[in-house]
Amino acid sequence: MSFLNKLFGKTTKEEEIMTEKLNIGIILGSTRQGRLSPQVGEWVKGIADQRGDANYEIVDIADFKLPFLGEADAPGIAAWNEKLAELDGFVFIVQEYNHSITGALKNALDLAREAWNNKAAGIVSYGSTGGARAAEHLRGILGELMIADVRTHPTLSLFTDFENGTVFKPQDLHLDNINLMLDQVNTWSRALKTIR
Repeated sequence: MSFLNKLFGKTTKEEEIMTEKLNIGIILGSTRQGRLSPQVGEWVKGIADQRGDANYEIVDIADFKLPFLGEADAPGIAAWNEKLAELDGFVFIVQEYNHSITGALKNALDLAREAWNNKAAGIVSYGSTGGARAAEHLRGILGELMIADVRTHPTLSLFTDFENGTVFKPQDLHLDNINLMLDQVNTWSRALKTIR
């Protein structure tokens, strides 16, 4: 059947998905003043844009002015869900606070449901121990939201990748891990798009 479709110019849904560019959101996981996530997010986006394999965009939780879950509804919730629905996959920029993710990121995750489902995600974390504990907490939440997290996980150290703890200066060794993570996010995002 696929041969006949190609012969007569018809394409299947799966063939269309395999050729169109994916939309990947780089989610900034902090909203506090003086945060470092915009620097890390722009660095990841710069690497990603050079690849040309997907449309990458920074998605800043702070821009949506989200209320806490259970408070009065706000326009930001609808806008947040609409933005997530446009995306095929995610890269979470995660900083470690008290061995976990930020309250702002947890709240943003909780304020959507179906918009997360059957998509893939990578994690780039940072902290005194590379943000590893926050990333592990995030993985459990992603599983509940039916987001497939990929294995490769770049970890950035506040001691060796940030000058004076404020200026992001990543070591070159992270470049391979970022690209491998993006390979995995794209592969899984494309595969999961076929079931949405």
